[in-house]
Amino acid sequence: MAAASSWEAADGLPSDVRAALNSGPAQLRGLDLVIAVPEWEVPLPGGSTASHTDVLAVATNAHGLVVLAVEAKVDEPFGPTIAEKRAEASGGQHERLRYLYETLGLTQPLPDTIRYQLLHRSASAILTAKRFHAHAAVMLVQSFSPESRWFNDFQAFAAALGASVAVGAVAPVPSAQAPALYLGWCAGDQRHRSPIVQDAV
Repeated sequence: MAAASSWEAADGLPSDVRAALNSGPAQLRGLDLVIAVPEWEVPLPGGSTASHTDVLAVATNAHGLVVLAVEAKVDEPFGPTIAEKRAEASGGQHERLRYLYETLGLTQPLPDTIRYQLLHRSASAILTAKRFHAHAAVMLVQSFSPESRWFNDFQAFAAALGASVAVGAVAPVPSAQAPALYLGWCAGDQRHRSPIVQDAV
């Protein structure tokens, strides 16, 4: 709900999202929003459940199209770890995990402590970027937590992919090519937490 309020109130990209993107390379700066779609679904092999992205945005600048897969958080965690998912996995879920690794260009499994949600959200960003023929994909956490709760989990995921992340910035993932993949975290405007959303409704 906080993300919905943030995106509805913005003229184009929300200011916190734009600031994080502008911290990156020229390919991500000065982007103009083309379209933003809530609850974007990306089918993945190995099961009937699609990956649901909170906000899928397509934006453009002089360098071409960029796809933003936005995962919105207030205080909730990123869900089970890879180890926890594997413990209850069917054959199809093992197939999905292999597919996610391949999509991200990974040749070695990630640590068991990595949050599975971050893995398939990032893969969804790449798959959607390919679908739109975008040159770059960004998996961006828009956090409305004043303490940036669960940033440590995001940081561990990024480090496992060879990226060094910071609040309010984006960082490239070396293993992902064509499209390029960036991971980012931005601090959402606190005015869009629950009380403001209730007023808007």
